[in-house]
Amino acid sequence: MGIVSDLKAARKVLRNALRSRTTRRELAERLASHPEGEPSGVHIAVYFADTRVNLYQIRQWYAPLAELAATHPVVILTRSPGATMTLMDEAPVPVVYCRRITDLEAFVGRHDVRLVFYVNQNTKNFQMFRYGRMWHVFINHGESDKMYMTTNQFKAYDYALVAGQAARDRLAKKLWAYDVAAKTLPIGRPQADHFAGEVPYPKDGRTVVLYAPTWEGDRPAAAYGSIASHGVAIADAVLASPDHRLVYRPHPRSGVIDSRYRQANRQIIEAIGAANTADPSAHHVYDNGPQLGWQLADADVAITDISAMVYDRLAVGKPILVARPASPDAEVDEAGFLGSAEWLLAEDAPEVLTAVDRVLNDPEARSALAYWSEHHFGDTSPGAATARFHGAVEQLIAEWDRHAELHALDRRSSESDPFDEDEDDEAIPESGD
Repeated sequence: MGIVSDLKAARKVLRNALRSRTTRRELAERLASHPEGEPSGVHIAVYFADTRVNLYQIRQWYAPLAELAATHPVVILTRSPGATMTLMDEAPVPVVYCRRITDLEAFVGRHDVRLVFYVNQNTKNFQMFRYGRMWHVFINHGESDKMYMTTNQFKAYDYALVAGQAARDRLAKKLWAYDVAAKTLPIGRPQADHFAGEVPYPKDGRTVVLYAPTWEGDRPAAAYGSIASHGVAIADAVLASPDHRLVYRPHPRSGVIDSRYRQANRQIIEAIGAANTADPSAHHVYDNGPQLGWQLADADVAITDISAMVYDRLAVGKPILVARPASPDAEVDEAGFLGSAEWLLAEDAPEVLTAVDRVLNDPEARSALAYWSEHHFGDTSPGAATARFHGAVEQLIAEWDRHAELHALDRRSSESDPFDEDEDDEAIPESGD
């Protein structure tokens, strides 16, 4: 077994090296033929050392970064050639590829960077931390009650932009000797200010129900998916009502492991098609597109599983039902919002419209929603989170200006380490969540 395992590992290393070399060559050819413009006087850099597999972590920041770039030049610093090419194609701000530490050193030498943002805990973040004349700021890639949100790695950053009081409470409880008040700045979820978009149905008075389940999971403790246990009953009830519209957005991995889950997913999709054929004015939606935003912002009620979608919806401040996992092995932490969530049990799924009506109209349910939305994200009115995000940036830049003046006469020297590992690894993600 040891020899076989070693051979597999060796093949994987070789495959990764070949893939990285090929991608690096393609990027070099692209940069040679179409040099990417680097703005002058960059104040803010987003350091993304990860590979393509974790691009979702920075994609959710595209719109807030584009808006921020109107007042402060922003670039994305990358280390992976594959991720670099994708970001060059789609990111709304310039991308600067820094394969080697010397490339980072050169970039830092060209700009008086004030802030460096980090969206994950990639181990290569540490290579950027060496540069001291800038604030290193963790901005994360979402809000939740998961363990990832309280890792001791928070202490490596000068500051962290967090969603709200819930995040501060988690950090204060978990991290020893961490000055939460001084090191964290609550900004809400500025992405939510960009959720709005054109919806694929008319505004005709129907109550829009978003059903956005997660996949079945790859282990018993994470068996949060509800498609097989709740989904068909939810869809049947909503599709049968002339007063409701279903927007169905399943996780793209739905059914990859469990055939029952796959069949239930297919059954719901087919039922939506049949309902629209029977009544073209219904405009029910099966949504598998890349854009996420309008679904959360427009739906009158959202039904989600235990996933990041819970908190994305909570950031909008609109009614939400959470499908209670049918599996007794699924781990449910009810210490935070989930302890007060409006649960939808599998046996109650056929009567889902009763639950929809309750969360829409019951004063107690609306009051609880308002409390938890504010606790996690602060003011969720349109534009409020963006204003706090920009305010935090201005506060940190003012603090940078103050320290830059104090250290104006300091002698500058190279902060690079010639022994740092510079090889990029195209296939293996460095961070996880």
